[in-house]
Amino acid sequence: MSERGGILFALLGRAEDLVLAMKRTFRLTAEGKDPARVRDKVRHEINKYVKRERRKAVPEGYFRWDMKCRMGPSDEAAGELLLKDVSAGIDQAGNDGATEVFVEITAVAVKRSPKKTAVKPESE
Repeated sequence: MSERGGILFALLGRAEDLVLAMKRTFRLTAEGKDPARVRDKVRHEINKYVKRERRKAVPEGYFRWDMKCRMGPSDEAAGELLLKDVSAGIDQAGNDGATEVFVEITAVAVKRSPKKTAVKPESE
């Protein structure tokens, strides 16, 4: 494991599966700053991480990066949610009066799922 810029990065899973994770507790309040602007900054940090991970080369045999997300008041109380719901979750936590929120985003290389073929009915 290594730590860069306050973000914990870890290699998870088997050696052949590349999985990177960002685990971080973000403060939702700051002295002399509007809480809405602080939440915007948190969303910006998360979006910056996601864009950086998606720019990385996908390992051989994989299709793209998928983001698995967990969020909650702490690491132990975090629940899974979709990446698109993280922003709304940050706003909800701020509106509920939370002073900090834990966010974990794991970039997982996924393979392309096989195409589903449509079966056409035979005409008589």
